[in-house]
Amino acid sequence: MKRLRLLFAIVATLVAAVQLHAAKEVNLFGWSEYVPQAVLDKFTAETGIKVNYETYASNEEMLSKLLGGASKYDLIQPSEYIVEALVAAKGGSKLEEIDFKNVPNIKNIAPGYLNRPHDPKQKYSVPYMTGAISIVVNTEKVKEPVTGFADVFSGKYKGRIVVVNDNRELLTWALETLGMDFNDIRSETIAKGKPLLQKWLPQIKVFDSDSPKTALLNGDVDIGIVWPGEAALVYRENKKFKCLLPKEGSHVTIDSLCIPKGAPHKAEAEAFINFILRPEISVLISEAFPYTNPNAEACKLLTKEQLENPASYPPGVDKLPTFRDIGKAASQVDKLITDLKGGS
Repeated sequence: MKRLRLLFAIVATLVAAVQLHAAKEVNLFGWSEYVPQAVLDKFTAETGIKVNYETYASNEEMLSKLLGGASKYDLIQPSEYIVEALVAAKGGSKLEEIDFKNVPNIKNIAPGYLNRPHDPKQKYSVPYMTGAISIVVNTEKVKEPVTGFADVFSGKYKGRIVVVNDNRELLTWALETLGMDFNDIRSETIAKGKPLLQKWLPQIKVFDSDSPKTALLNGDVDIGIVWPGEAALVYRENKKFKCLLPKEGSHVTIDSLCIPKGAPHKAEAEAFINFILRPEISVLISEAFPYTNPNAEACKLLTKEQLENPASYPPGVDKLPTFRDIGKAASQVDKLITDLKGGS
């Protein structure tokens, strides 16, 4: 009997050890070119929690994989309209409510980025990095003033343009140029944007959401419409590049950390979020990927040069509107751009 009890005790100890080991990880599904490895290593060294980091290049890619039955993820980095869609999903929210007792560093986020329409009660998301799409111009090659989308696609720069490979962004630029509401996506408004896109898309040399800065820095193109962090890196590399918000209008993208429903390591995910929100850690992210940092305490630690980067901190960026969930209209947008690319 003693030997049996001892055997049970050994088995119980082994099971507990396996469970403990299994809990010491967090599975992050995030954007490429967005989370410094040094930050992940520091988190693991400090907590003993291993971070398994898998990347995606678009919100739609992430959403497809998440809703396709992949339940292994503990953290995702959706943009605001995807947060809205996940919370409002048929059958109930696809996101866990965050226990903010475990994330006290939420206090460091500037108020302008909280309680936005995609998460009005701030229950499901924590802002990670933000920013507004930037136009980047190589002033050594482009001597004429470029102030907006209409200038970029005037026809003068055909074959010299790189843009993010994001269908909704492309349609949004057309709608903004037409003075229309970029969140009013219906068959009628898509049809109104189509003629501009038919004119614009053949002028584009490179579609790249992962690293659009590469084509600019290599001299393959002279103008870009790119993510703000990419624009900021280009500007930091060489001041011959001018960065600006398009005169037609702009919107702020708020990429957040969220926990998918049924995440196997929720406590570890919340520990990671709280870690990321520490000012000295958030600064490391800004140094590697200089998007607009919504962490007000971290911004106090940034240098004057970082804060004066026109792509990272354009005036009034926190007041700009955001994308809203457009539901099934997203598939119409995808079809439009796919068809136009096929014909360009």
